[in-house]
Amino acid sequence: MGDGPAWASAGEGSWDCLSAGDACSGDEACSPRLRTLRQCVAGDGSVKLGPGARNQCETAMTALMATPLRGCRCKRGMKKEKNCLSIYWSLQQAILHGLRLVEDFPYEPEERGSDYVRLASIAAESEVTTVNRCLDAAKACNIDETCQKLRTEYVSSCIQPSARSGPCNRPKCNKALRKFFDRVPADYTHELLFCPCTDTACAERRRQTVVPGCSYEDKDKPGCLAQLRLCKADYVCRSRWAQFQYDCQPWHGSSSGCKQENHAACLLAYTGLIGSTITPNYLDNSTSNVGPWCSCSTGGHQREQCVGFLAFFHDNICLKKAMLAFGNSSDVKTGGIAPSPAADSTNAPRATAVPDVSMETALRAHIPTQVNGNERFWGDSSDSTLVSPDLSERGGAAARPLLPALPLALCWLLMTPLLLHHH
Repeated sequence: MGDGPAWASAGEGSWDCLSAGDACSGDEACSPRLRTLRQCVAGDGSVKLGPGARNQCETAMTALMATPLRGCRCKRGMKKEKNCLSIYWSLQQAILHGLRLVEDFPYEPEERGSDYVRLASIAAESEVTTVNRCLDAAKACNIDETCQKLRTEYVSSCIQPSARSGPCNRPKCNKALRKFFDRVPADYTHELLFCPCTDTACAERRRQTVVPGCSYEDKDKPGCLAQLRLCKADYVCRSRWAQFQYDCQPWHGSSSGCKQENHAACLLAYTGLIGSTITPNYLDNSTSNVGPWCSCSTGGHQREQCVGFLAFFHDNICLKKAMLAFGNSSDVKTGGIAPSPAADSTNAPRATAVPDVSMETALRAHIPTQVNGNERFWGDSSDSTLVSPDLSERGGAAARPLLPALPLALCWLLMTPLLLHHH
């Protein structure tokens, strides 16, 4: 296209969709072809193009295959992530005669495995002789400035009452959770979320990691398909769900249980859903079963779809083996899985209720409001906002237990690293 455009030497998939879109918009040959393609995939596009529209669509697609748009993807948590994803999804719809510009997964692969050696050295400094990876993870996070800061921010946001939202401000809580899991290395986030437990007290602490009283639970469970529709209406949530389906696709023919043979990628994709309308979490404190807070109350074909959605969490061999392998410190890209520890016994007793305590005086933090740039040609320029206030406050003030009073387990979850730090 043209006499040697700037991307002539770039390989397929080496651009993010936002940069690729900017490059194409600034090129006199690429820009009109992209506009043509967008008309081709938008409703009555062929009518707008008039006679010969099909040939114009095919010509535009063929030409764009030689531009940075081919194979472009986005980076999780990137600046203007939603803008990048809006471009990706507009391209993802364009499939003509087997030609397609982008793959089914929207995010660039990330190699963010856990540094067990470094975390083990931190744990070794403790005088505690019994290994407790969940406590060690909390201590490690407290030592790291970014992890400690963003963890304090999201906990504070999730327990702080709001005059408008009632007991807690769920949109603010979810935004802070997304910020934590997107910006803090998996060395810390995975240890906090997937650490192995052998008793219900540990499992309850692990379950409280995402402050479920605000970010996860409600008085009533909404329908799963309704939540999924809300998710798919948002570019970011839709993309996180697509990435999770790709990276955690089960495959019984593999010893890893995963079609992509990558446990680390599956766990990373799972954490990408936290803070969305389909946020997953541990279902109880006696197993390691996870899933979103929703139910399948509809019948017929819709019920089958709903059950299939939940099964991708509840009965996903890839996700289960990825979590188990991480807990056994065998979290490798491919390989065998260690036997299941006793911690996952479904016969383990449930934790008894514990008194509530106030965390308001324990942690105080403020999340700065991010100001977004100007509106772009590509779509909404707002930050990654998966849950709109009017949709996320289901049930109002009466839907959740009064906050900031939180279970003692959550108090211990947050105060232990502080005590360890000053020990």
